[in-house]
Amino acid sequence: MVRAYSRKEYIRKTPNSRIVQYDMGSLTDEFPVAVSLSVKRPIRISHNALEAARIASNRLMMRKAGRFGYHLKIRTYPHNIVRINPMATGAGADRVQSGMRNAFGKAVSVEALCSKNQKVITIDINPKNFNDAKLALKRASMKLPVACKITVDKGAELIK
Repeated sequence: MVRAYSRKEYIRKTPNSRIVQYDMGSLTDEFPVAVSLSVKRPIRISHNALEAARIASNRLMMRKAGRFGYHLKIRTYPHNIVRINPMATGAGADRVQSGMRNAFGKAVSVEALCSKNQKVITIDINPKNFNDAKLALKRASMKLPVACKITVDKGAELIK
């Protein structure tokens, strides 16, 4: 895995993450079952992909379990800064561009560094909504650029 680039003092303007919320649903209730989505290999997940996965899973859980019938938590934070060295295109670009000389690049986005088997999203639910949570995590995994697996963290004996 590549070393994280999170030294914000060297970059003039750090891009903001598009993730709106990290905790959704009922933040105070205790739920007996916890289901998690974890990545199968080390990966960098962009803040846009995390936000898309959050929206997909939260929308389904809100529709199936109600507004306070679950607790969804994003477990990773995008802190790694992504830089790009924009190349000039068009006529005369070779006279303007200096190639890879001084190619530090501009900050364009942030991403979360995930290791193997790291949990990305966790949903706490009641046993009756277990299949809905699995479906929500499956939909969230389709938004991520890596193969994922769904695991039951807590309350496996309560599931029928």
